[in-house]
Amino acid sequence: MKDHRKMSKAELLKRISQLELLNKQLLTERQQEDRLEYAWSGNLGHWYWDIKNNIVTFNPLKVITLGYSEDEVPNSVNYQFFTELLHPDDYPIAMQAMKDHLYHKKPVYETEYRIKTRSGDYRWYYDRGRITQYDDDNKPIFMAGIVFDITERKLMEQDLASKNKILAKLSTMDGLTKISNHKTLVDFVKEEMSISTKTDQPLSIVMFDIDDFKKVNDTKGHVFGDKVLIRVAEILKRAIRDKDLVGRYGGEEFMLVLPKTDLEQAKIVAERIRKAVEVDKMIDDQKITISGGVKQFANESITDFIHDADQALYKAKKNGKNRIEH
Repeated sequence: MKDHRKMSKAELLKRISQLELLNKQLLTERQQEDRLEYAWSGNLGHWYWDIKNNIVTFNPLKVITLGYSEDEVPNSVNYQFFTELLHPDDYPIAMQAMKDHLYHKKPVYETEYRIKTRSGDYRWYYDRGRITQYDDDNKPIFMAGIVFDITERKLMEQDLASKNKILAKLSTMDGLTKISNHKTLVDFVKEEMSISTKTDQPLSIVMFDIDDFKKVNDTKGHVFGDKVLIRVAEILKRAIRDKDLVGRYGGEEFMLVLPKTDLEQAKIVAERIRKAVEVDKMIDDQKITISGGVKQFANESITDFIHDADQALYKAKKNGKNRIEH
């Protein structure tokens, strides 16, 4: 601590002013029984900001949790001591929260932010405060607040969000082939049908089916059959654009949805995929072929749209398999 005898008169007056404001605040809290002993997890204690002199008084726990010792903290800490440690993404949010309160747009200052520790990583804080004293011109001169370390809560929230994201993705995916499942395909077709109707842009679908798949299962076993399904799905996924969607419609049947694609273009895509499957060595050099039925959307219902593609697929099967029909 500084020796008061070495302080200038101006510094001494500033110090006295600060202590007067702080004492007034503490006395008010005591009289109003506002100084609560918070039992909430992460409580780091109260802080007080002498706005007029820009001096912050706080519980040492706030800096100790950041990895600093009390000896490393300046004798006089200003508001910028903490704001300069804020995460760049959180700085404007925290500053706006403070401005909104100082300019009477919000009844309290309240925000969450990350603050840099001595080791360079970040911890999460929840900060809440309000103006408690004004000068004769009704300008804020003193604020009081309380701060909590919410790092553990934030880490749990982030972990939960990550897991929910994974679950959401899994809910749209076929468990075996890792491409879209039946529901996702149908929902996507409905959405693209609506877009096509509004924009008058073409939309096509292709229904694929693995030829003689039952024979593969009967002779090679279901484990081998699963490997074939996975391989065909990989070929389909590799052959499409980002805006397209491919999925397992059911059993050994796959659907390819091609937005902004007319019948002729869809037939070219389907034929390219058919050839890719035909020449692929698959597993143990097992020869596999697929048949496909192509249909362009013509403002019919989704049931009729998919049914017509299925009928085209049936036609391909009837006409010798390993072919594309429309």
